[in-house]
Amino acid sequence: MDYTAHRSSEFVEVVAALIEFGCYDINEEDFSSCTPLSWAARNGHEEAVNFLLGQGEINLDKLDKGGRTPLTHAASNGHEGVMKILLGREEINSDRRDNYGQTPLSYAARYGCEGVVKILLEREEVNANKPDSFGRTPLSCAASQGHEGVVKILLGREVVNADKPDRRGRTQLSYAASYGHEGAVKILFGREEVDADKLDKYGQAPLWWAT
Repeated sequence: MDYTAHRSSEFVEVVAALIEFGCYDINEEDFSSCTPLSWAARNGHEEAVNFLLGQGEINLDKLDKGGRTPLTHAASNGHEGVMKILLGREEINSDRRDNYGQTPLSYAARYGCEGVVKILLEREEVNANKPDSFGRTPLSCAASQGHEGVVKILLGREVVNADKPDRRGRTQLSYAASYGHEGAVKILFGREEVDADKLDKYGQAPLWWAT
């Protein structure tokens, strides 16, 4: 028996029973403004997500206190199955920013969720080069964490600027160098547009950050 699938079915049965007896509002929020759908998406419970989506007027893009949607939570945790379910709904916003200007793609890139990154990049409305409130792009998020696979995927998109500085003037190479991510540094070095000596607003080059 598939234990994970069995447990997922049990969760759905409990959720269904609670709703049937009127014990829960489908869009009710907890202390962090997360809804049942947000929690199901965050934990990758595909059956629960499917069940909830079939219950009346559910808010797919309900924001929690951080401005994150159920899709953002699924993307952050690499739940590809949940991503596909949610993105199958026409009304969903797959490129919505949170309170810090970060999108589902930004989170997927930061946490190295390659499968999720690929799924999101298939969407026309998803901007692969969209900066957050600090001017950092999904590529910057991936490079700073050393996620080489995600870096390569993003660099495969023509719109992505491999040398785009953030609000502090720091580039993707600067972040990769500062955290000692040799593989990501080598990948970025292979791009003609990357200036290895570019200074940030404080006069610091990638070499300074590496040292």
